[in-house]
Amino acid sequence: MKTLQANAGVLTNLEVLEFLRARGATSDPMGCLGAVAPSECKVFDHLVNTAACNQTRGAIDEFLKRCEKFKLAKAEKLNIINLRPSNQALIDPIIEYCEKRLTKDEARGIDEVQELVDLVLEVLPPPPAKPDEEMQALEETPTEKLMEEN
Repeated sequence: MKTLQANAGVLTNLEVLEFLRARGATSDPMGCLGAVAPSECKVFDHLVNTAACNQTRGAIDEFLKRCEKFKLAKAEKLNIINLRPSNQALIDPIIEYCEKRLTKDEARGIDEVQELVDLVLEVLPPPPAKPDEEMQALEETPTEKLMEEN
């Protein structure tokens, strides 16, 4: 195997997922035997449960075009695409000096952080819904689980 271009850049989770699919990765543990490394199967299993499995290159391109006005760094854009933050509290740790760089002026009705969140929600698709059993398990309190075990 010959390396064509070493470290050509960073990849979105969608690009990694597409690469793993092209190599034959599946969620079926028996389907991964021989085709790809076990670690690649684990990465694939993780990514199919994230927003990356519902994203398209078109949605990512649209997001990149529409978020130019926020003057975000490449790494910030990549993290937003990969993590798909759905509220202001999740955006804040992604953007360095968020409160200084993104304007919030209540008098003029400007809130760039909320505009960015709205853009993410509008353009980038949500992660897949979790199965009902998983949701019920997440909703149970530790006391309820303890009572069921006894």
